[in-house]
Amino acid sequence: MNFSLTELQHLYRDMLRIRLTEEAIAARYGEQEMRCPTHLCIGQEAICVGVAHALNRDDYVFSNHRAHGHYLAKGGNLPALIGELYGKGNGCCGGMGGSMHLIDPEAGFMGAVPIVASTIPLAVGAAWAAQLKNSDQVSVAFFGDGAFEEGVVHESLNFALLHHLPMVFVCENNLYSVYTRLDQRQPERPIHGVAAAHGCQVATADGNDVAAVVDTATQAIAQARQGKGPVFLEFSTYRWREHCGPDYDDDLGYRPQGELQDWQQHCPIQRLANQLKASGTDRTFFQEAKDTVDAEVAAAFQTALDAAPPRYNDLPGLLHG
Repeated sequence: MNFSLTELQHLYRDMLRIRLTEEAIAARYGEQEMRCPTHLCIGQEAICVGVAHALNRDDYVFSNHRAHGHYLAKGGNLPALIGELYGKGNGCCGGMGGSMHLIDPEAGFMGAVPIVASTIPLAVGAAWAAQLKNSDQVSVAFFGDGAFEEGVVHESLNFALLHHLPMVFVCENNLYSVYTRLDQRQPERPIHGVAAAHGCQVATADGNDVAAVVDTATQAIAQARQGKGPVFLEFSTYRWREHCGPDYDDDLGYRPQGELQDWQQHCPIQRLANQLKASGTDRTFFQEAKDTVDAEVAAAFQTALDAAPPRYNDLPGLLHG
């Protein structure tokens, strides 16, 4: 695809918004006011932004425990995300779900849960509903390489293929399932190769190159939308922070020495920044983008801190006894 300078700048801002939001979460998490586990996607921003760029507002996205980037990229509300982390009534789940239970149907963000791979069959169900309604909606499920080892992924692939559903499976391969490296869990084979063995159309790309992600996702989503069946995408990437929590964890020894630093040299945001600079974008753009996002993030945190906690009467009726 040929991208205009304006389009590339838009992608840069979207990735920067996710990065600065999560860095602010990491910086404030130790204050013990966010009383929920949180999984950060720092280093993986290009995948969520690139895929969401190719989607329509009414398309469906289903996420996993590492959901903040997917939610924001799909058009989720930043103050509602921060409010949810603080357990406040302005949160997207009314403060009752926390980091791993986000949902915003108005943005087409249909849910995130901590149970590995559990949203994938839900995404397939949404694709089936879209097909039955004869709508042109597409359903997308984001999941990691660890989730691919769950049987329900393969059952879902089979069902989606059997019914030619408008479904896109997006595997964010960051090489680790918690602390266990991919080559310690699976034989030497490409994940997308297993999906291809099911009979699914597959494509791969560098998950730290947002333009490549947009290009790959656009083609896959168009195929699914046109009734040509599901597509399986595998994007290579790397999470910078610990599996769960705000810190770096190189000291634990499960990552090879220097691996994190090597991947940081391929930062998706800096990579696009270099491309923009080469295309003539001056430093004013980058400073204004940072200032704008910093102000938005600060305002979202203040809104959350000022918000009231959820009320008992706001709880679902089944919890009222």
